[in-house]
Amino acid sequence: MKYISQWISDWYDIFTREFRHIFSDSGVMVIFFLAGLAYPLLYGLIYRNGTVDDMPIAVVDDSSSAGSREFVRALDATREISVAFSCADMDEAERLLQQRKVKGIVMIPSDYEECLASGRQAHVSTYADMSSFLYYKNLTMGASQVMLSEMHDIQASRFSSAGYDGQQIRQLVQPLKYEENMPYNRNFSYSIFFLSAVLLIVVQQTMFYGVSMLTGTMREENRSFAVLPDRLKGHGISRTVLGRGAAYWLLYIAIGTYVAALVPRIFGLPQNCPFGEIFILLLFYVSACVVFSFTFSSLIRHRETVFVLFLFMSPICLFLTGFSWPAGSFPGFWKVFSYLFPSTFAVRAFINMNTAGASLAMAAPQVAALTIQIIVYYFLSCMSVFIENQLLKRRQKG
Repeated sequence: MKYISQWISDWYDIFTREFRHIFSDSGVMVIFFLAGLAYPLLYGLIYRNGTVDDMPIAVVDDSSSAGSREFVRALDATREISVAFSCADMDEAERLLQQRKVKGIVMIPSDYEECLASGRQAHVSTYADMSSFLYYKNLTMGASQVMLSEMHDIQASRFSSAGYDGQQIRQLVQPLKYEENMPYNRNFSYSIFFLSAVLLIVVQQTMFYGVSMLTGTMREENRSFAVLPDRLKGHGISRTVLGRGAAYWLLYIAIGTYVAALVPRIFGLPQNCPFGEIFILLLFYVSACVVFSFTFSSLIRHRETVFVLFLFMSPICLFLTGFSWPAGSFPGFWKVFSYLFPSTFAVRAFINMNTAGASLAMAAPQVAALTIQIIVYYFLSCMSVFIENQLLKRRQKG
């Protein structure tokens, strides 16, 4: 009983000491509270208009044929694109693009009609303003929809010329009837697609950078993150890790709740899962982020290193979640590398639960992976404290 009460007392002392370190470092306060609270709002404001309708484009129609004019009319009729200018040549279209009067260019070659008439493949070129992914998305989707529709009509016309009747043509052109249904993002909103992934990335990245800044600062000042109470004589590693971890865990449960529950409500993102289940996911995710941060921050020697890591690692962590590319298509190295980060599993679970309405039971594989990470990184965190203490002892003896 005395051991337990002493353990709790030591844990509390370490917990309060870590809180003092956090709130006495202005840089860490900026990372945790300004970045942690403001970044989700900033991303939400930037991508608030998740769709762009009637995006102005310029068309260069070198064919000037009935077929090319029909293609241009079909482009203009799509929701994504509005044909604002018809240009005589590419030079004129490029000037409009440089002047930001249009966001894309469609060029129809002079042999467009001849290719279709002779049964050869016709080519249509598109050029997008890449200052925003939404411009590229709109131009690609609008042009693709028109091309697919044109292909359907061309096939039907050729079968008709070959003597097939209407029923046969329908069976040949569309042998299987299908209905397109996208229940979770019907209007292809980029904000739903992107923000659902980036929100939880903010939790992991800001925690890691804040912890790393404190670790680097301590080492620059000849202090250590692994100092144990003198009377413990080098023992008490678990209470050191758990005491320090509790300070970050408590802060980030609050920040994580704000990020996962309040921010989606502010920007009207789907919330198709009860908050209680999202909160349980947060408990595992924040715990994994704490021990992950402890493990890798122990390698940080200088405070400034964090800013290099911020620029380098954040996009990598985002794309490794698989939000923009199927994780099953990752090369073997990147698939294994993605398992290092808690965000890989938490973001996938959060998107499935919050956007698609999956239950916590359906996210069990991701929760199990987070549990494994908590166990592995906890032992690695304890090992880093042990090694650091051994190094401290050697320096004191030397």
